[in-house]
Amino acid sequence: MNVLLLGGGGREHAIGWKLAQSAHLTRLISAPGNPGLAQLGSTAPIDPGDPAAVLELAFSESVDVVVIGPEAPLAAGVADALGDAAIPVFGPVAAAARLETSKTFAKDIMRRAGVPTGGSETFAAADPAHAHLTKASGPYVIKADGLAAGKGVLVTSDLDEAHAWVDDCFSGRFGTAGNLVVIEEFLDGDEISVFGLCDGTDVIGLRPARDYKRLADGDRGPNTGGMGSFTPVPGFGDDFVADTVEQMIKPVLDVLAEDGVPYVGFIYAGLMLTADGPKVLEFNCRLGDPETQALLPTMESDLLELITACVNGSVRGMTVDWTDTHAVNVVLAAKGYPEAPVKGDTISGLDHSDEDSVVFQAGTATEGSRTITAGGRVLSIVGLGSDLDAARDAAYAGAATLDFAGKQYRTDIAT
Repeated sequence: MNVLLLGGGGREHAIGWKLAQSAHLTRLISAPGNPGLAQLGSTAPIDPGDPAAVLELAFSESVDVVVIGPEAPLAAGVADALGDAAIPVFGPVAAAARLETSKTFAKDIMRRAGVPTGGSETFAAADPAHAHLTKASGPYVIKADGLAAGKGVLVTSDLDEAHAWVDDCFSGRFGTAGNLVVIEEFLDGDEISVFGLCDGTDVIGLRPARDYKRLADGDRGPNTGGMGSFTPVPGFGDDFVADTVEQMIKPVLDVLAEDGVPYVGFIYAGLMLTADGPKVLEFNCRLGDPETQALLPTMESDLLELITACVNGSVRGMTVDWTDTHAVNVVLAAKGYPEAPVKGDTISGLDHSDEDSVVFQAGTATEGSRTITAGGRVLSIVGLGSDLDAARDAAYAGAATLDFAGKQYRTDIAT
């Protein structure tokens, strides 16, 4: 099969790395890809959010299936355009992707589906949002309604900071994503991520993972796209995944199907484990980043087989096999991340290779013979081991061999 993978981050490098292991893969094309993906197949320097450009590439490369990694092409309707052209695509159409692109829409769907989630109110102007905060008690959870690259969320006990965040949203800090502001009930507990592959009717649940969103050790500093992750999560096995699929994911997909919007693609349920049981914090219409980088190296099943079954609507009865391996992903970020990451610094140590770790590239580019930093989250180093301690040791040993100016990373992943 000729597979076109859209995206160029660490998640997509991990997906491409796993697809490249399939006996069914003839050729992998990544658009735009990154230097890591370029080692697995060809890359095409197009905008993955441009439906016309993606269509042209898919036709010219005789693509058998398109796999969409990030959220932006979904929001842009790339899956819609491919479907209209009868090109098989693994990724939901824009109407279904509103589950991620609009937090207000997602809350409405969850309420209709009877899925447990925190209460919320949506505001289209600053004054009523400020009035709501003044009457509420903290901690406060304020979110830009739309896509903000994982940075449009504030959780704080400081009322002044909450008011300032509302002003930031409505003043354009997050672009059109902040045209609406969602203020949610604070949910206390531990977070966990559960993923699935959907064929429009049925869902295959994947092993849970846990990620770390704050920049600094001890969950301090600003929110980021994610600074590390690990899997499996002790105490959360197959039964927990099955319950999440049946009680939280399938009911939402059933409501979408009733609305005439069948959902085909990856799905991600971010859960908070509260004293009253698990509640959904958010749905994403993709695999998580940085969870994917830890998850896929522990998957024994053929990812391309699973994706093909989903696209064909025949995933019912299929299962996913996992190794006994534990995985810890440590993200290496550029100086200045998340607000103003420095780009252009030379990366050394990328030839690091051993059986206990794997490196996935994200914010990288080539300049002559150099690989340089080109984004906020630059690399993921994934350690593998027979238990979490061994996997963590392997990850941090690998992190020490990779270097670039201003490298920053957390030292407490999976502790």
